[in-house]
Amino acid sequence: MELSRHAHRKDEHLSLAEKFYTSQATSQFDQLRFVHQSFPEMGVADTDLTTTLGPLTLPVPLLIEAMTGGSPRTGQVNAQLGRLAARTKMAVASGSQSIALKDDRAIATFTPLRENNPDGLVFANLGAGHTVAQAQRVVDMLAADALELHVNTAQELIMPEGDRAFHWLDGIGETVAALNVPVIVKEVGFGMARETLTRLAAVGVHYVDLGGRGGTNFATIENFRRPQKDLDYLANWGQSTVESLLEAQAVPDLTTIATGGIRNPLDIAKALALGATVVGSAGQVLHHLLKTDEDATAKFLLNWQDGLRRIMTLLGARTVADLRQQPLLFSPELENYRRQRQLNNER
Repeated sequence: MELSRHAHRKDEHLSLAEKFYTSQATSQFDQLRFVHQSFPEMGVADTDLTTTLGPLTLPVPLLIEAMTGGSPRTGQVNAQLGRLAARTKMAVASGSQSIALKDDRAIATFTPLRENNPDGLVFANLGAGHTVAQAQRVVDMLAADALELHVNTAQELIMPEGDRAFHWLDGIGETVAALNVPVIVKEVGFGMARETLTRLAAVGVHYVDLGGRGGTNFATIENFRRPQKDLDYLANWGQSTVESLLEAQAVPDLTTIATGGIRNPLDIAKALALGATVVGSAGQVLHHLLKTDEDATAKFLLNWQDGLRRIMTLLGARTVADLRQQPLLFSPELENYRRQRQLNNER
């Protein structure tokens, strides 16, 4: 009964993520502009998309972000995501594996990520409130190269059956210290502020997935699941992805993954220019997979990589690191945000 209830919620999340999908993201990348360079003095073949995440080397700076698992239907999706990761050389993250800690029958809905991507990078995923032993178990379950520990207070507080108390920082620090793979602390669509990032750094965190507002909106999804749908006023809670990247610039020695409302290669290039090491997408991948098929989605993701190379060539940027040296123009709204948050630091 317990597994059935949790599996139903996973299927609900999958269908509602698609129901509320929109191509009109609010991640604010449209409020940034590159400065065009007429003489790049290089070719597309000169670009190098390789990036690093601590000890991990990624062939491309792209991540198929955490989505799902826990039911037969989502197990099939995870098999597709594993194959897509292998075909596109992208890293791939599992959805939350907490259900697999409660019932071994759910394990088989997550392992297809690794089974279909035996040589690629796979990230395990668990909520921040779990023990070190549980964290190690989900890493072992996928022979994972890293662990995402997700923090989702806004989602939990809106979720009808969600948690109502949160004491996570000490446990996060213990997990970071104990595991021998990178531990990435991940928001789920509400962004991160400088204060949050500073507290994470203080307990030993080196890697964060900013999970900014602008992509899959779990405030809207969980409110839809509420009988009275009475928390709609929280639909725009949190910092956008661009705002979160600006916040992260103020905290040294953190490696950032940018997710939330990534729609095209230009958004990817801008996120990398703002300091991200890796850029992830869940909603766009899921939407294309559900609306087309696996082959078309693989072509879509490879086109993203080709588009990123073209933009790098336009800017004369041979590497991901070179993108961070590019000047960016900010909208008045973003300049105002930076001023109020005292984030006018040089990149």
